[in-house]
Formats: sequence, structure tokens, C-alpha cells
Amino acid sequence: MPIDLNCDLGEGFGAYAIGQDEQVLGHITSANIACGFHGGDPMVMNQTVSLALKQGVAIGAHPGYPDLMGFGRRYMGLSLDEIRTYTMYQIGALQAIVRAHGARLSHVKPHGALYNRAASDYPTARAIAEAIALVDESLVFLGLPFSAMERAANDVNITYACEAFADRAYTNKGELVSREQAGAIIHDPNEVVERVLRMVQENSIRSIDGVDVSVRVDSICLHGDNPSAVTLAQRLQRELLAAKVDLQPLKR
Repeated sequence: MPIDLNCDLGEGFGAYAIGQDEQVLGHITSANIACGFHGGDPMVMNQTVSLALKQGVAIGAHPGYPDLMGFGRRYMGLSLDEIRTYTMYQIGALQAIVRAHGARLSHVKPHGALYNRAASDYPTARAIAEAIALVDESLVFLGLPFSAMERAANDVNITYACEAFADRAYTNKGELVSREQAGAIIHDPNEVVERVLRMVQENSIRSIDGVDVSVRVDSICLHGDNPSAVTLAQRLQRELLAAKVDLQPLKR
């Protein structure tokens, strides 16, 4: 089965550079590009789209809370209508830039606190799924397996793809460990590679408490703001190919 290797990119804005996007792009198959709310701006979006297309990398929208100061990682009490509308707005903004380059948007993956909220809160997940369907029902909704997001995608009748996180720790319930907790981010490349190979080959991941948790994997996510992102992307690409994994972008 083909596996996608995705990374959150385009998260700098104005005079602020975040991540090493150009170097990472040579080692992934899909880029989730920030749409100006938690990170990114029109110039960064356009530049990142151009770089991704030159590398043959598929492009997805990465909508989040309107929270530049908190990088979209703080909970915001937005209404469901706001979530739906803000998600449509962000998808549409990136979609316009992608179309201007003669390409098509591939998928949508929520960012940060919005992602975490949608993973367990069905109404939030449903609002995001509806936003995707309203903009382009052929776009893939990318999120955690066995989550409220997957159920919402099925109910709205859009394609869903399951992702696992290369550099994040998991709880015993298969959810992501809060970034405020020690050990939530995994920096050791050897540990990251070992975990990812097990995800792909055995559909299993060891939780932060040492419990084996089942996962379904269509795509592996690497965070672009991780200081080790380039090294991790290189290692993951090399080791997955060596393990005869077929690295391919998500199919819309």
C-alpha cells in the first residue's frame, strides 16, 4: 500500500521565518501549507506553493485558529459557524494560489488546537468536513484514525485519509500527548524511524506509557517547525524506501 509522507510548511509570515521548507520539500510527498491564520501570509503561501510544485510535492491546506501569537496551538472558543466559515476561507485562499500555478489542491488537514478539538469533538469535526465539501468535495480530509474527524468525513461523504505522527508521542487512547507534557515531542532520529516503520509495517505504535496502540496509516506527518525536520525527513525517506514502502502523495 502506498504511504504519503507529509509535512506542515509555509508557517513563517512577514519578517518571521519558521522551518526549513525548501530543504524539507526534497524528501516528502505532500505539504500542508498554512493559510494565514496560525501562520503564513499571501507571499509565503505563494512561495511555498511554487517550491512544492517544483519538487513534485502535492499541496494541502492547513487551516487553523486565527491565532498568530499562539501559533494556533491555543484553544479558542469559536462557534461552529465560525469554524466552518474560517475553514472555507482558508482553503479558498490557498486554492486560488494553487490554481494560479496551474495545479490542484489535494487535501485539507486542520492545524494544532483546531485539529485536537476536531479529533474528539464531533460537531467541530463535522463543521470542518462540511467546509471541505462546500469548497471542493473531492478534497481529502486528513486526520487521526478512529477519530471524530473520520466519522464526520464519512457522514459528509468526503474521502478520509488516516495519518500517524512521526515525531509526536501518543496516549493509550491513540490521541496525541499534549505539547505541555514532557516527552510529547520526539527528537531522536533513530527513535522516530523505528516508530514509523512499526506504524507502517505493523499498524501499531507504543504509547508514552508503554502500551501498544493500533493505528491505521495512509500518511506519516513530520512537523516542519521541529529543529530536526530536515534530518528526520531525510532519514524517514531513506529508511521507508529501503523497507520497500511505496512513497506516494494522497489520491484525491
